[in-house]
Amino acid sequence: MNDMDHQAVLRFRRLGALTIFAVYLVILAGGIVRASGAGMGCPDWPTCFGQWIPPTHESQLPANYHEIYAQRGYLNTEFNPVKTWTEFTNRLIGAATGLLFLLTAWSSRIFLKTDKSIFYLAVGCLLLIGFQGWLGSSVVASNLKPIMITVHMWVALLIVALMIYTIARSQRDFLGQLVAGRLSGQFSPVLLAAMAMTLVQVTMGTQVREAVDFIANNHGYIDRQYWRDDFPMIFYAHRSFSAVILFTHLWLAWQLRKSGETCALLRWTGVVLASLVVVAILAGVSLDRLGMPPFAQPVHLLMANLIFGVQFFLFIAVSYAVNVPVSSNRQ
Repeated sequence: MNDMDHQAVLRFRRLGALTIFAVYLVILAGGIVRASGAGMGCPDWPTCFGQWIPPTHESQLPANYHEIYAQRGYLNTEFNPVKTWTEFTNRLIGAATGLLFLLTAWSSRIFLKTDKSIFYLAVGCLLLIGFQGWLGSSVVASNLKPIMITVHMWVALLIVALMIYTIARSQRDFLGQLVAGRLSGQFSPVLLAAMAMTLVQVTMGTQVREAVDFIANNHGYIDRQYWRDDFPMIFYAHRSFSAVILFTHLWLAWQLRKSGETCALLRWTGVVLASLVVVAILAGVSLDRLGMPPFAQPVHLLMANLIFGVQFFLFIAVSYAVNVPVSSNRQ
């Protein structure tokens, strides 16, 4: 590979890493929108109150804007500048992320010479982010219908997984030099089980969030300390299941740490994964015990998505890595 090709590959990987970061930023922004009740801060899409740059004061809207949006199916639409600009900022971050996907797909053409799958994966991610944008508009059009919000989040997880795999595949030579040590034969199956459990936990979490949204609306997004009294039964299943997930991830991290031959990257990935689970649980505990503080819900959501992303990366890395002691034929 000549210097020009090497620089193009590095540019692709950096763009891909930045794109993955941007996806998580979108997820965090979406969590803030939802926790603050700003989901309908912009009742139309792609404009916001009929404008490309939303207003900052109600006087900038038509006097009969309540009637206009009531006729469109959005009853009780009230302009709130904080909620409007929170939702608008979320849309701007989403648009910037879409541009990053476009640039990543364009830069992936360098792999048409060596691994066409990387190019097709990058283009597939671009198409998926376009679908996700359409789905986002459908979420608004559905007046935040719960099932639409859940599907929206599942597609986000799929996009992250595909993007991580795309970047990891472009670094197969590097990952193939990693040493996984003498990991237990149960490591990969347990890791896959942990991924499945995380998806189940996220699904239960979305149902809890949907219930919380309903409760929050009934309370006018105030009196957070009383929301817990109306939590559904699935909340308690979601809370209890977190203990199983915690011990599973501690076992995975311990397996990576106890093998002295395992490379530092894999060992620290295990530590990061277990730490993310702990932070997610602490955020969940604060939601349960501290009266639903606004910051905890976006953090809890972000941690859940980061956990799945790190799990997926670890699975790919271990699959590519060499499962032999370092004292053997690799140093």
